[in-house]
Amino acid sequence: MMPNLVVDFDTLLTMSGKDLGTTDYREITQQQINLFADATDDQQWIHVDPERAKDGPFGAPIAHGFLTLSLIIPFWGELFDVDGVTTKVNYGLDKVRFTSPVKVGSKVRMNGSIAEVTEVKGGAQIKVNATIEIEGQERPAVVAEFLARFYK
Repeated sequence: MMPNLVVDFDTLLTMSGKDLGTTDYREITQQQINLFADATDDQQWIHVDPERAKDGPFGAPIAHGFLTLSLIIPFWGELFDVDGVTTKVNYGLDKVRFTSPVKVGSKVRMNGSIAEVTEVKGGAQIKVNATIEIEGQERPAVVAEFLARFYK
């Protein structure tokens, strides 16, 4: 999928405050949750045991918070890209909150805006306010400040 917005490096430097829009929804499946549990050795029953999770605090299995957070990367690819740079790096996170559980079968999407653009040696760093929303729910699943770097 092509990003909604592609800019060159010089334009990137002027984008502080730019709303990047919202991605399409993605469904969270039990298979995704199980694969994430295997990859991270987090086999807690609220994630991987659908029968037991029915009687648990959420009434169904839920995605790991870090699974939902990791979706920032594919969502980011739907929203934005910088053309004409040599290197693109996920630089980290400044703040992350898991504000609502994501039940298996839920659909999530992300909206983002560029909060800040800072020049760094050889490139630029951006801070993105990213919110992962759950379809049909007022409260989001994740609110994060995502950092990315682009080098010329």
